[in-house]
Amino acid sequence: MSGTKKWLALLLATAGLFLGALPALRARSDSPAPGGPVRLQLDPEPLDRERQPAISLSPIVRKVSPSVVQVFTSARMVRGPGPNMEDPIFRWFFGNPEPQDPRAPRRAPRMPRQEGIGSGVVVTEDGYILTNNHVIDGADEVRVALNDGREFPAKVVGRDPKTDVAVLKVEADGLVPVAISDSDQLEVGDLVLAVGNPFGVGQTVTMGIVSAKGRGVGILGDGYEDFIQTDASINPGNSGGALVDARGRLVGINTAILSRSGGNQGIGFAIPANLARDVMEALVRDGRVTRGFLGILIQDVTPPLARQFELPPNSGALVAEVNPKGPADRAGLKSGDVILEFNGREIRDSRSLRLEVARTRPGSTVPVKVQRDGKPREIRVKVDELEGGPQVAGGPGGSADDEGTLNGVGVTDLTREVRRQSEIPDRIRGVLVTEVDPDSAAHEAGLREGDILLEINRQPVETADEAVRLTERPEDMTTLLKIWSRGNTRFLVVDETESR
Repeated sequence: MSGTKKWLALLLATAGLFLGALPALRARSDSPAPGGPVRLQLDPEPLDRERQPAISLSPIVRKVSPSVVQVFTSARMVRGPGPNMEDPIFRWFFGNPEPQDPRAPRRAPRMPRQEGIGSGVVVTEDGYILTNNHVIDGADEVRVALNDGREFPAKVVGRDPKTDVAVLKVEADGLVPVAISDSDQLEVGDLVLAVGNPFGVGQTVTMGIVSAKGRGVGILGDGYEDFIQTDASINPGNSGGALVDARGRLVGINTAILSRSGGNQGIGFAIPANLARDVMEALVRDGRVTRGFLGILIQDVTPPLARQFELPPNSGALVAEVNPKGPADRAGLKSGDVILEFNGREIRDSRSLRLEVARTRPGSTVPVKVQRDGKPREIRVKVDELEGGPQVAGGPGGSADDEGTLNGVGVTDLTREVRRQSEIPDRIRGVLVTEVDPDSAAHEAGLREGDILLEINRQPVETADEAVRLTERPEDMTTLLKIWSRGNTRFLVVDETESR
């Protein structure tokens, strides 16, 4: 980076030790686990912004505190802590003393546990909790501590890396859910409180204002960002905690900070409550998040483009290319159109259009206002489903250690979109490897991201679910893989005997 951005660091606001290891092979598109409707307490009434602030915010804090929880995660390390495990001192410390007889077999060292700390928000009386995906990603055990001191194992109902939202479930009585506001009504300058568990010190409340809305800062890669920016102090451990308004209603889920030191410097980001709610309801109802798809390439309307298209700067999204036979093509959208509104919502730039399309239920027909050749017109588009998304339904938590194989490997189904993006021939039947932990036995054996798993232990695989099932409860920790990579087929043997 250059200039003033040199010292800036975007940090996910999670406190932890050795966070980031991957559990056993996990699918990026798990089978749905449908549930009933989520019984949320909604309070969309607008704030009275002319009212004078009270001298104390303690009534709001008392109202919100029971709804904010601490989230503790734990995961088993794949390998030891460094290259010095052959040193006798390290072997002794980690439970593998030097054998007296050099011919005696060596036991695998006892791996330390990875631990992480975050926050969460109770949103229903029957135990649903909102948090961040990065708080629980890679954990094989999740526990939740309530503000009254009780602690419970938590099940991961589902998670969505594209928005960094995860949903937990605990079985407990006497839960106090937070009321959820309409975060679209939030305005810059509104007073907000951030409630969470910074650095693991216990529940903490900080105050600030909404500094900006609709921020996209690139922390989620190709995900969907629409952050609320606030100067309320957010620190590591606050991830997944509540951002509430002056009436104690949830308006956001605290997620990240921008900092040169790793601590709070007045620039924090929260996922809007409306977006988190949409994702949660989809995960509980369908077991996955479905997103809309238009089939266009778009770009921002820069000042030079705005002059050419006779538009105000920073308004609309310019259609650069239309995929043949896609939803936009069928509806009549053309390259050179500028999309000004989508389904009744103003489009400011390409990011806001991408968000609105993604939030649209596939199969819906929506109005799209465009400017073409300097003249406005309205087109109705039937939105398709975006395929190949990395939504993950279900997951670790509240169970014993994972005893499966292919630890540190992630896979996803070979959908049409995945095949197109990765240029995989139709004749290839298998699952795409989406991630391989560099410290895993699979990586050491030669498995890499982008490879196609064709067989596991001589059993063909065509879905991510099949791949996961074939790695559960193995007879031994040695796995024979048949893979397709760069036009060639080969076999690999992944030996995880010493990782157990």
